[in-house]
Amino acid sequence: MSENPSKHVREAVEAIYQTESRQVLATLIRLLGDFETAEEALHEAFAVAVEQWARDGIPANPRAWLVSTGRFKAIDGIRRRTRHDAALDELTKQLETSTSDPDKWDDERVEDDRLRLIFTCCHPAIASEAQVAMTLREVCGLTTEEIARAFLTKPATIAQRIVRAKTKIREARIPYEVPLEKELPDRLDAVLRVIYLVFNEGYSASSGDSLTRHDLSGEAIRLGRILIELLPEAEAIGLLGLMLLQDSRRAARTTPAGDLILLEDQDRSLWNRGQITEGVSLVQRALSAGQVGPYTIQAAIASVHAQAPTSAATDWAQIVQLYDMLMQSNPSPVVELNRAVAVAMRNNPLAGLELVDAILARGDLGSYHLAHAARADLCRRLGQTAEARSSYQRALDLTQQEPERRFLERRLSELSE
Repeated sequence: MSENPSKHVREAVEAIYQTESRQVLATLIRLLGDFETAEEALHEAFAVAVEQWARDGIPANPRAWLVSTGRFKAIDGIRRRTRHDAALDELTKQLETSTSDPDKWDDERVEDDRLRLIFTCCHPAIASEAQVAMTLREVCGLTTEEIARAFLTKPATIAQRIVRAKTKIREARIPYEVPLEKELPDRLDAVLRVIYLVFNEGYSASSGDSLTRHDLSGEAIRLGRILIELLPEAEAIGLLGLMLLQDSRRAARTTPAGDLILLEDQDRSLWNRGQITEGVSLVQRALSAGQVGPYTIQAAIASVHAQAPTSAATDWAQIVQLYDMLMQSNPSPVVELNRAVAVAMRNNPLAGLELVDAILARGDLGSYHLAHAARADLCRRLGQTAEARSSYQRALDLTQQEPERRFLERRLSELSE
């Protein structure tokens, strides 16, 4: 075969790996009943795909082909290890006789496999910080470096959490299933946190050439919809509303060349009105439940932005009040930073700068590029050019994302001019 067709197949396999591998893994876990066996089968299936698709062509349903191939590779592996082990021999027979119809591997159950896997990774026997890291890595395919940036921690720490979580799943024989209805509320917080972090990585990618990763934000929204069908709790509804409202601005957040456009400069006619209408309705539904949590409050903030016809018409006083509520229910330096920016918009840049400086003076968010970018913008507005330049440079040194780098470089260039 010529080099070009082979290259085409390799590129196709890589693209399918990016879009389908987590779904294939989740389905293999359901079919095989073992986390590590499924991971091994996943990699073997993709290795076979590179060779066989170059010879036979890409199948009409790559996901089903990969699931089928992975399953048979796992059975072959178990058979090789069986020898005289009766238990393994019985397991092989069960795998050979059950779920043998490929047509059934792409039904509605398959669509729910990632949600099953999230609940498995969020089992209460696993430490909370490991739950999130494990799910982001195995369910969503984020690298340890991407997860580390989301957590503002070191990649080695994330890697250790994932190893411990896998060990716990194996040793405790944690089942791959959605828990019983009476167990769902206790597991909900961890699942919401995972979905939210997945969305955030898609909404503003931690690194790379693109500002957004729609595959991740779209997946988080899909999982959010599945979750509220399963468990229509107020915070789950609020989170879905928040994601829809944030995602509604996607088309206006970058230029055709991929450069960053700030919220105040966005063309609001490009905002997705269908998502805004649905998101606002979900926020109202969540607020009517009476018990308002952090996701619902953030969704209410996004709703205020979404309903403002222009940046100047934004009700910044209401946004500050909502951030005050968020600080009470879920205090964090990042929430405090966002509140400081809102105060600057409500009052004046100096009021916001004083709050941002207080956060940085405590040692909080020193490695968070958006904190330095916010400080730089406030200094710029106040005419403090040297301070603005210093903070922009610090933000530029910390960011890993190309559109943000170009934006910060442009700001620095404007200050020099």
